[in-house]
Amino acid sequence: MDFRLTEEQQMIQSAARDFAQSEIVPVAAAFDQSGEFPADTIAKAGQLGFMGIEVPDTYGGAGLDAVCYALVMEEIAAADAAHSTIVSVNNSLYNNGILLFGTEDQKHRYVGPVAQGEAIGAYALTEPQSGSDSSNMRSRAVLSDDGSHYVINAKKSWITSGPVADFVVLFAMTDAEAGASGVTAFIVETNKPGFERGKTEPKLGIRASATCEIELTDYECPVENRLGDEGAGFRIAMSVLDAGRIGIAAQAVGIARAAYEASVDYARERTAFGSPIGSFQMNQAKIADMKTRLEAARLLTLQAAWSKEEALRTGARNTLNSSMAKLYASETAMFVAHQAVQIHGGMGYSKEMPVERYFRDAKITEIYEGTSEIQRMVIARSETGLR
Repeated sequence: MDFRLTEEQQMIQSAARDFAQSEIVPVAAAFDQSGEFPADTIAKAGQLGFMGIEVPDTYGGAGLDAVCYALVMEEIAAADAAHSTIVSVNNSLYNNGILLFGTEDQKHRYVGPVAQGEAIGAYALTEPQSGSDSSNMRSRAVLSDDGSHYVINAKKSWITSGPVADFVVLFAMTDAEAGASGVTAFIVETNKPGFERGKTEPKLGIRASATCEIELTDYECPVENRLGDEGAGFRIAMSVLDAGRIGIAAQAVGIARAAYEASVDYARERTAFGSPIGSFQMNQAKIADMKTRLEAARLLTLQAAWSKEEALRTGARNTLNSSMAKLYASETAMFVAHQAVQIHGGMGYSKEMPVERYFRDAKITEIYEGTSEIQRMVIARSETGLR
């Protein structure tokens, strides 16, 4: 068993770290405070290939593997979780779905610009009344009489990058009687009549990652913009979420790493009762637990990324590995961020230190792309075969 990264993986890791530390760290706190979308740094990330890491160069991407993607996500998240959320959605939920299920024309038209940072993609599955129960959706798509387009009426919520997205992979019912088997996926252009964006959500964390509701009213989507076959939408959504959970696991590892490193530095420098607080046994126990969980989360995440490559070769699903990585890494991020605030004491509660931002950002990793409760259900069902 060889845990060493390849030379290519080490190079992309180093490039992502340099970019994140030099371009994102200096502006992260300001964007968190303003909630403004970081368009300039995201465009630079695209120019470096970080918005299309696994996209083949044929379609304008970097043509790298899933492990490279996880490494990039960790580095960017360690600088700022909001930036990494934008990177994750473009790579995992948007690009990945079109690459797996799209036509050649769709890949060239809708993946290339996003992979190069010239456009922003989004993913619209969740609705106000259906979060984890994504098969219970009210969005409808009806094929026109002449068969040239679908008329879509939909309301979607919690759409990451929704306020700025150029293209959206959207799911709607084409056969409401068929339940999950009646869901179909579409590629929606946001500059067309019938597409409207709601207010940007005032979130606890990842504040620079713009999120909103979107609403489609009698939106005409050309039939050639259907993604996959009619009725294949639920399968597409679940396959895409398998990949997305690897990205969120890597994001969680990055947040945890940043909180851990800040805590070690503070424990060395801060003194109390004449000694560095890192010499106190209780703080040493916190640091030991933080480090151990961080390393375990990283290994689970890299295993999930590696096994994604195996699954692509064999046509299998990577659900179990991605769910385990997402569950453990997200809960590790919350644990480590909480311990970081404790180690920093009163300063951990102040916006003068970044750990309060890490604490706020960590929480979302336990919620989006499948809550911790859903991950436990997925893992248990996979192991028992019971529903």
